[in-house]
Amino acid sequence: MPKPTEADKEFFTELFADHPEVEVKPMFGNLGAFVNGNMVGGLFGGAVGLRLSQSDRAALEAEPGSGPFGPEDRPMKDYVAMPESWRSQPDVVRDWAGRAVVHTASMPPRKPKPKKAR
Repeated sequence: MPKPTEADKEFFTELFADHPEVEVKPMFGNLGAFVNGNMVGGLFGGAVGLRLSQSDRAALEAEPGSGPFGPEDRPMKDYVAMPESWRSQPDVVRDWAGRAVVHTASMPPRKPKPKKAR
């Protein structure tokens, strides 16, 4: 499992700073961003993936440097990794993060799984 650097974590967290409804929390040694219990985006090593509408997903997939998000052998459906080169373009990445928040917030809230009895 690739590990993010502190700079990766800071970059990811900053993507959602303008969205108080988003909760960023640890997930499998990386970070995940959630709204209403649904994952908006994730950090996998240094890669940032976003959950987007079908049309936005297609637009992002057409950008050079974008690609599948998650483990190479099991990429996450409905998520696209943003191009690494966009890290130097904060307005662009914040725009795409905002699109992901709007899309994910439109989904029904996710119900927590019941805790298993011990």
